[in-house]
Amino acid sequence: MGSSTGTDNRYPDELAERLAGTHRPASVVNTGIGGNRLLNGSPCFGDAALVRFQRDVLDQARARTAIVLLGINDIVSNDVDTFGCFDPRPTVTAQQIIDGHRKMIRAAHAHGIRMIGATITPYEGFQFYTAQGERLRQEVNRWIRTSGEYDAVVDFDRVVADPSAPGRIRAEYDSGDHLHPGDAGYRAMAHAVDLKTL
Repeated sequence: MGSSTGTDNRYPDELAERLAGTHRPASVVNTGIGGNRLLNGSPCFGDAALVRFQRDVLDQARARTAIVLLGINDIVSNDVDTFGCFDPRPTVTAQQIIDGHRKMIRAAHAHGIRMIGATITPYEGFQFYTAQGERLRQEVNRWIRTSGEYDAVVDFDRVVADPSAPGRIRAEYDSGDHLHPGDAGYRAMAHAVDLKTL
C-alpha cells in the first residue's frame, strides 16, 4: 500500500534489487497483506499472521530468514469502528502483540529460520491515529529493539520518521495518508536492511 501501482517499488522489491546487485543467489518472497493483523483475522484482510505464518513462511522451500513487520493494524483496529473489515475487534494490548511476535520467533527457530524484527513505522496524522495507539507502537518498538529475542533488528521506524516529529513519517517518504510510505520511503526501508543479517 502506498507504492506506485504496477512498478514493483515495495520495500521487498527494492530489497530483491539490492540483493541482485550484489550477485547474491537469494530470492525475496513477499507475503505481506495490506490491512492484515498479527493476532486477529478479518473478512477483508485475511487470516491473522499467526495463522498464516506456517504456510506463508515456514512452508516456503529453503526459507532461511524472515523479516517481520507486523502490529500497526492490530493497534489501529483498536480505534476503528466505522466499517466491518476489522471484525472481530477485541482490544489489543502491546503485550499481546509482543507475545504474538514471540510465537512466530519460536516457530521459525524450530524450523532453522532466522528472524529479523522490523520496528513499526510512524502513523501520526493518519485518520485513525490516537495517542494511546502511539503508546502501544512505542512499547512494541522498544521491545523489538531491546529484547534481543529477534536474531537482528531493522529499525524502519527511525529510518522513515521525521526527526522533528518522530511520530510522523517524513514528508518525502509519506504516500500521503500518513501511515504508508511511498516509493521513496520503501526504498529507504530496503536500504536499511543489513544484508549480512540475511
